[in-house]
Amino acid sequence: MKTELKQKIAFALLMGIVTTGVISFTLISINVGFTERFWQIWLRSWVMAYIVVIPAILIIGPRIQVLVHRLIPHRE
Repeated sequence: MKTELKQKIAFALLMGIVTTGVISFTLISINVGFTERFWQIWLRSWVMAYIVVIPAILIIGPRIQVLVHRLIPHRE
């Protein structure tokens, strides 16, 4: 496997952990509040979000990158 592909996959995995963790924590705390079940609800939501977001990053991400390159061409 090429280094660039490994880096993209590693980035997707790590970015998925961070973004789903922050977003799920924020939304659960706003919508549910800090109840005694908060951590259980948050961890379950975090795992579900992570399972959804990793394929989305890997499938949709390259298409968005192409779109960005079209909208903002590289110039030196």
